[in-house]
Amino acid sequence: MSKVIQNCLIAFIMATSVTALFYQSNINFVKVEIFHIPILFIAILVLSSFIAEDVRDSFKKVLWFEKREDKRPIWQVGIGAIFYFTQIGFVEVFARGLMPYDLGGMPMYVIIPFLNAFLLTVIFEEIFYEEKREVVKNYKFKKLK
Repeated sequence: MSKVIQNCLIAFIMATSVTALFYQSNINFVKVEIFHIPILFIAILVLSSFIAEDVRDSFKKVLWFEKREDKRPIWQVGIGAIFYFTQIGFVEVFARGLMPYDLGGMPMYVIIPFLNAFLLTVIFEEIFYEEKREVVKNYKFKKLK
């Protein structure tokens, strides 16, 4: 279940990135929408859902995930990044009205997803992360005289 959720979110990130990139261009057919959802987003979401697993696996290979002794920290960073960029992509495509607000020069649509990603990572970890426990070794104790 965790892999399916991660793959869906990665496909969403890829679709929002491409849509946000092309939506600001002067090409008119890119801006066609159905129920306020860009057609380009739907097409890219379908296409990116097929390659999301490969993208996730390639990041695991680049970061040497399988060779690491303790996989938990890099797993947390990966899940946190997925949640962060999902929220950024959502604002860039579906809630552009939230982009102008800032906090001392830092855009709020960058700060709030960072905080949310931290909380979502902790919740996601409690639900899905399975830590492989080592077998406890039996020790023989000497009897004291």
